[in-house]
Amino acid sequence: MEVEDKLKALSAAAQFDICGYSGPRDFLPSAQRFIYRSTLPGGGSVCLFKVLLTNVCMNDCAYCVNRVTRDFPRRAFQPEELARAFMQLYQRRMVRGLFLSSGVADNPTRTMEAMVKTVEILRYRYKFKGYIHLKILPGAAFDCVAEGCRLADRVSVNMEAPTVQHLSRLSKRKDLHRNIVEPMQWVKKLKASDEGLVPSGQTTQFVVGAAGETDLDLLRTTSALYHEVELRRAYFSPFRPVRDSPLEGLPPANPLRAHRLYQSDWLLRVYGFPLNEVELALGEKGNLSLKKDPKLIIAERQPWLFPVDVNRASYGELLRVPGVGPVSAQRIIEARREHSIDSMLQLRKMRVVTSRAAPYIWFQGMLEWEKQASLIPHLDEEPELTLSMALG
Repeated sequence: MEVEDKLKALSAAAQFDICGYSGPRDFLPSAQRFIYRSTLPGGGSVCLFKVLLTNVCMNDCAYCVNRVTRDFPRRAFQPEELARAFMQLYQRRMVRGLFLSSGVADNPTRTMEAMVKTVEILRYRYKFKGYIHLKILPGAAFDCVAEGCRLADRVSVNMEAPTVQHLSRLSKRKDLHRNIVEPMQWVKKLKASDEGLVPSGQTTQFVVGAAGETDLDLLRTTSALYHEVELRRAYFSPFRPVRDSPLEGLPPANPLRAHRLYQSDWLLRVYGFPLNEVELALGEKGNLSLKKDPKLIIAERQPWLFPVDVNRASYGELLRVPGVGPVSAQRIIEARREHSIDSMLQLRKMRVVTSRAAPYIWFQGMLEWEKQASLIPHLDEEPELTLSMALG
């Protein structure tokens, strides 16, 4: 009963830490709310045991359910206890992997040593070879981070806010460069020294809407992290006010805002759009439209790029067409090696969303659109945004 009480408390607190999209879990019995169905990059999903080592925390993060000043029951697992609980769930085929995070009980290094000890028990005593995502606590010592990287498949340090100024509004105890960016740089160097370490890379999370940041702030920092610490991906968690916290009177962030950020992040990370092109989707105040897909806005603001000839366009040109993604762009290129493309039906079979793509493409047989090649400008070159510039 004591273990189940800890499971309920520490899995409930872990829900605020995102490790991948998960559908609603309200249908699950309360004893199973710690089961987190995470979507895999290549499709499908995996059930993770998502839990905190402890919800005791010395930090003062204004958005956090575990902040030091909140009065509520605190719980903590011992490493052996948590490892045993996970293996029981794993052996019953209820979960296939572990997502382990924690509050900072008294000292980031000591708390993370206990997290690492939990993973060591799983790897060495129980011979568990499956997936483990280990949270790196801001301020933990290098040796702890290095050992975590040797044991985990993926690690992450939550940045939470995109700049020094924004983080200072959320916490007086965290230093963005020393506590968060430096451990990210350690992970990059460790991975460079041994390609076998953290095969799934490192990630981070932003709390969207808590610090008054704009979407431009978030996208600039995310882009800089991709280039400078080889971030695998960023997660955007819509702010939800927590009772008995400094931000409890702040309205919750619109989940659609996070969705638009994910769409824009996809353009940066998967489509390879440069940051200055993604910025075309932003409004005057530096935020994305909640009413329209950012890729569509970008296309509308670059009319000189269209229509593209689907039988001649490069992969990059095809990716800029609304309704065409990486899979369908590659299928178009492969198909036209064998035959020309001359119908919408062919494109639909290649998974092109033709209702969106039609105004932006051309092939023989379509209505001729006026060509204005002499008017085609190019995006102005801009200096590469460095991480230090983005963070402020």
